[in-house]
Parts: sequence; structure tokens; C-alpha cells
Amino acid sequence: MLKGIPTRIGSDLLKALADMGHGDLIIIADDFYPPVTKTQGGISIQAKGNTAAEMIDAILQLMPLDADYCEHPVEYMVPDKDAGITIERPKVWDDAIAAVEKNGYSVKQVGEIERTKFYEKAGKAYVTVCTSERQPYGCFIMQKGVL
Repeated sequence: MLKGIPTRIGSDLLKALADMGHGDLIIIADDFYPPVTKTQGGISIQAKGNTAAEMIDAILQLMPLDADYCEHPVEYMVPDKDAGITIERPKVWDDAIAAVEKNGYSVKQVGEIERTKFYEKAGKAYVTVCTSERQPYGCFIMQKGVL
């Protein structure tokens, strides 16, 4: 047992976070995201029973964001502009932004990324954390920084 580790962080995720380096990407995926096909070669870790915002909060208690070198070290998936999809703003976005702010970062460090670009970027991720998030567009990319 370790002190100070959020209980949502299992040993596999703790190791993955420790193994990540500056600039590496971590996906916080909703319940619908296919980690094996979208992030081939990446690590997939189950965090079922948790929401995306809960996992973002737990991870940011341990991992710094790349706030000095990246305009938006946290990005959330939005529909492609040309998809013709109109959605009401999902609560999960605001919950995730609140988790980012709770951990000392600015709302300005959170940005949007269109679905197609999200999948392209996610293909380079080191790890995907699979949550039970059921709200639409509940997927996030975070870029690790340095202390």
C-alpha cells in the first residue's frame, strides 16, 4: 500500500503514469471508445465504475500537464464540423474542466479537438484509460509535462 495515491488509480495505471515521459499522451476514454483499434500498440487500462472527470481528477493529482509547452494540454472530443451533428453541451466537458481547475490549471489550458483529429492524435497515445463514462463525447487527451 502507498500513501497519497488516489484509490481510483490501480497499480497498472500507476506504472503507466510513471513510465510516461514529457509530451506523452494519455487518453481518458468513454465507455464507447475502442482503444485496441484506435491506439494500436498502446496500453489499455480498465477503470470501469469511474467517470471521465473522476479519472482526470485522480490522474492530475499525480501527473503534471504540459502547460509550459502546449497551449491545450487537455483536449476534449467534439463532433467534426462537417459531420452535420449538433449536440447540446455534455455535462462531462464541464465536469472535466472543473477537475482540471481543481488541480491548479486554467480553463484556458483545455481545448476542443474534432473527432477525426482526436482519433489521429490518439493513435500516438501511450496509454488509454477506459472509463464507464456514458455521456456523449466523453473522451479526452492529456499531454504529460514535467515537474
